[in-house]
Amino acid sequence: MPRGQKSKLRAREKRQHVRGETQDLKGAQATAVEEEGFPSSCPVLEDTPESSHVAGILQESEKASATTTPAAAAILCKKSDGSAKSQDEESPSPSQATPSTESSRKDPVTRKASMLVQFFIEKYKMKEPIMKADILKLINRKYKQQFPEILRRAAERMELIFGLELKETNPSNNSYDLISQLDVTKGGSLCGGTGLPKTGLLMTLLGVIFVNGNRATEKDIWEFLNALGIYAGRSHVLFGEPRKFITKDLVQDKYLEYRQVPNSDPPCYEFLWGPRAQAETTKMKVLEFLAKYNDTVPSSFPALYEEALRDEKERAGAKVAATASSTVTASASSRAKSSRFSSI
Repeated sequence: MPRGQKSKLRAREKRQHVRGETQDLKGAQATAVEEEGFPSSCPVLEDTPESSHVAGILQESEKASATTTPAAAAILCKKSDGSAKSQDEESPSPSQATPSTESSRKDPVTRKASMLVQFFIEKYKMKEPIMKADILKLINRKYKQQFPEILRRAAERMELIFGLELKETNPSNNSYDLISQLDVTKGGSLCGGTGLPKTGLLMTLLGVIFVNGNRATEKDIWEFLNALGIYAGRSHVLFGEPRKFITKDLVQDKYLEYRQVPNSDPPCYEFLWGPRAQAETTKMKVLEFLAKYNDTVPSSFPALYEEALRDEKERAGAKVAATASSTVTASASSRAKSSRFSSI
């Protein structure tokens, strides 16, 4: 056979070999997808700039929680004057309590929870209900026994990162919805560029303020945020430059109040709840958020729990008084109109 034909034959065989390897690789990827339980058309798998951004948020939060959550939890317990009664006795040290990020990724329940978080995010952005049947398809029958734990972990991550609470909205057809802990429908600083709320960080800040006696110095705030891996001047994938977001954006939207500590010399600054935060959430809701963050219950912080209960009673009393006042006003207005008509 002439040399030119031999060269063409070898080139053709090489192309066929490469094509075969590519097909084998795609087949292996498809098999992996099926084993993980993803439908082939699942939007979570689409490789888009937006999905990459979401994946970056989740990876950063996973890395931070694997290394810094115990330190942040320790700060909260310390600031609450040790009112988390069982933390020191029952909780292992951070090195014992927190597995490495690598080992967490290998845990199938953790992997499934991460997949479910991405699925929830897509449903939230598309404003679609979350059906239990779709969740079970995603998780795969092999993990049906672990379903409650997988769902719990995914729901907890949605709440702590984005401030979105998973609630069953229709028990008859087993559907869920993601409800924001604060009102993000009016836009503003809590609405991220990808349509994902930044409520999780705000609830954390409100918690730090509550734990510090309803006012927290800048030092208190940054001590806690640094323990979460959040630093001033270092851009964050979800909410951008932290200092601007906290001292400018959240203050402008009246979620936080940022002011100089009276008579401080040199001047130092402190944070308080803003009027919008007081209107849209309560101390009990924030305490529930902190308790979940510490993997405990609100009553584990007795002093804070008592204060939150008092706040609930005061709010209920104010609501009753406002209702009674509006009823009296309406009644007086009605009598005045009747009097005018009768005199005609």
